[in-house]
Amino acid sequence: MQKALLVVNPSSGGEQAKEYEQLAHEKLKTIFDEVVILHTKKAGDAKNFAREATIEGYHSVFVMGGDGTVNEGISGIAEQEHRPNFGFIPLGTVNDLARALEIPLEPEEAIENLSIDSFKSLDIGKINEDYFMNVVAIGTIPEAINDVNPEKKTKLGKLAYFISGIKQLAGTQSYSFHLTVDGQEEKIESSTLLVGLTNSIGGFETLIPDAKVDDGKLHLIYLKDSSLLDTLKTLPDLLKGVDESTDNLAYQACEKVEVSLSDNAELATNVDGDEGAKLPVKISILPAHLTVYC
Repeated sequence: MQKALLVVNPSSGGEQAKEYEQLAHEKLKTIFDEVVILHTKKAGDAKNFAREATIEGYHSVFVMGGDGTVNEGISGIAEQEHRPNFGFIPLGTVNDLARALEIPLEPEEAIENLSIDSFKSLDIGKINEDYFMNVVAIGTIPEAINDVNPEKKTKLGKLAYFISGIKQLAGTQSYSFHLTVDGQEEKIESSTLLVGLTNSIGGFETLIPDAKVDDGKLHLIYLKDSSLLDTLKTLPDLLKGVDESTDNLAYQACEKVEVSLSDNAELATNVDGDEGAKLPVKISILPAHLTVYC
């Protein structure tokens, strides 16, 4: 008997969340013998629900929510002995993984088009003992994103990140990072460093055009800037998409990255849009780790 779990974040999707839940439930009942629905009430619930589903041998786990809820669902399944197939209905602000997988951003359309016959292998990133499905960002602009409150995210969408980042540029700070990339050490000066898994970051769908959800690679980008003027020079290169190093940006596809600050100062990461672990961090790739419905 095939059994599926549907995890719903009721705070995502506004007043229509209940309607989308009903539509998703009806759709899944046409596919699976049994569908269990659980609602999140606090951070960590989606991860715990997904983890229990792996233990109980569920065939598939679906989540409805934003990137944070999707991250939790994936984190609950990652590196488990039994890993259910994974699916999601995007109800969030940016929905980067949905963009990368070309899943419709309109929830009703995503539900209508859901099929367990259409799936892909999905790479997962690991940062220390946590997981990510899209990006780890470190530095000045990510620090600004960490300060964007949930109300602004909901009201302004990806524009909230852009506005916050631009406001932060006036106080651009360059950091002395110590990197180890696939065993090779280097020291760099940069305001912002990104380690991405997909082409879509912050809703900008061509930021890393060569990145695929199943290419088995981390995509490392950092700005070659030590002043506001340098930072402003990098932005056009960054926004048009990065597939090679330039005078303003460094780019490298890799499998392992270690990041620390040369002066051992404290700096938090931003992981899939939310504040993550503080430096130092070890980042690696789990290639083709999950089967995701697309």
